[in-house]
Amino acid sequence: MIRSRAFAVAARQCLRRASQQPRWVPGCSQVPCRSYAVAKQDQVAKFKGKTGSDGKYTVTLIEGDGIGPEISQSVKDIYSAANVPIKWEPVDVTPRLKDGKTVIPDEAIQSVRKNYVALKGPLATPIGKGHVSLNLTLRRTFNLFANVRPCKSIAGYKTPYDNVNLVLVRENTEGEYSGIEHVVVDGVVQSIKLITREASERVLRFAFQYAEGIGKPKVRVVHKATIMKMSDGLFLSTARDISKEFPNVQFDTELLDNACLKITTDPAPYSDKVLVMPNLYGDILSDMCAGLIGGLGLTPSGNIGDECSIFEAVHGSAPDIAGRGLANPTALLLSSIMMLQHMGLNHYADKIQNATFATLAEGKMLTGDLGGRAKTHEYADAIIRKLKV
Repeated sequence: MIRSRAFAVAARQCLRRASQQPRWVPGCSQVPCRSYAVAKQDQVAKFKGKTGSDGKYTVTLIEGDGIGPEISQSVKDIYSAANVPIKWEPVDVTPRLKDGKTVIPDEAIQSVRKNYVALKGPLATPIGKGHVSLNLTLRRTFNLFANVRPCKSIAGYKTPYDNVNLVLVRENTEGEYSGIEHVVVDGVVQSIKLITREASERVLRFAFQYAEGIGKPKVRVVHKATIMKMSDGLFLSTARDISKEFPNVQFDTELLDNACLKITTDPAPYSDKVLVMPNLYGDILSDMCAGLIGGLGLTPSGNIGDECSIFEAVHGSAPDIAGRGLANPTALLLSSIMMLQHMGLNHYADKIQNATFATLAEGKMLTGDLGGRAKTHEYADAIIRKLKV
């Protein structure tokens, strides 16, 4: 009982510290552009990077593990062919243990903070070496508070679902992933789900601004406040308050289990909405929705922060096919298109996106996971040929 009380005190202190953090002030934007558009100017997460004397932006490149270098090379080849005004700054994020904690190398941190944006391939977390998830470490290091996952049907790859057009915004910093756990007594573990008004306001305001920017008239909060009345209840009540700032965006709510049932039954009614939710729900629901369009290999992702943003392929590193030229670079390429839109380079985003979708729709040069026989570089070459049409 004493240990439980002591932990309760520690938890309350943690909550007080969270509530004492400076209030977030909106200040960023993304520019709308085609299928993977992002929110409009002068709003949350505005890209702060500047071109160098050569007229190019520098982008941090985290190639990743396994198939990461191969799919990154495809993106680099396509960007070179499209004459995109960026230059890549490769960094190594192999984790280091410092004072018992997993840390990202200082050089990598400095690169992302200097460039304000990064493109990341898949990372494999070492097993049995005391390392936590590298993806989670990156989110915490750069305070990437919102994960944006568009899931849109792609012509040329048929799934049981047609005309899927979903957008999910996931709170990316707290909830069950806060890592606040404690053994009360042997056989009894207590885990704290941390929800703060500040973090909720930040991601909710971003979701409303994002919806306005991409022309979706509705925002829906997915929650379980019927059970977690205080934590999800706080997220929900904060959403109601934030919604008053956006009179042109309709706001409603839906229970998580009901949303899962309805989306997998018929995703069409969700095409006019941006779905926003706490961390764990977003983790599960975003992968579920990716399954509707063919899996993570066709799904882009962006992690948005106040200062820096990282766009990434969320599929695994696939070490079993690494180096064999079998990997599909589509997810990383589509994530890079989100990155270009975030940077305001919409002309190049459009150009590459149209060439990619045309190649997929044609269906002649697809990788094995999409039912084709093309090698990674052959698929990239097909996209490059479409750029020149």
